[in-house]
Amino acid sequence: MQITIDLPDNLPLTEADVRIELAIVLYQQHSLSLDRSAQLAVMSVDNFYQLLISRHIVTQPADPDDEPAGLILASLRTSLQQIKEGKLHPISELWEGIIARV
Repeated sequence: MQITIDLPDNLPLTEADVRIELAIVLYQQHSLSLDRSAQLAVMSVDNFYQLLISRHIVTQPADPDDEPAGLILASLRTSLQQIKEGKLHPISELWEGIIARV
């Protein structure tokens, strides 16, 4: 779906800013899931989640090893979509991402 919105020329927001703010509002209203909101904001799920934390919309888990269910579910949905699109990665690449986090 494509929506066109005419905004005032003197509005101090870029298109990216508007997309992010809209994604946040739709996430808060439970109109979009975390992964769909991140997609609308043109951000990774992790970066969008960190933005939500920085704005005190969601709280960061006390234990860094405990990822919220919404973040895990968004990651699984993204992975499933990549598999459906044929975007497969060798196991060695997957381990590189895990090792980099440690």
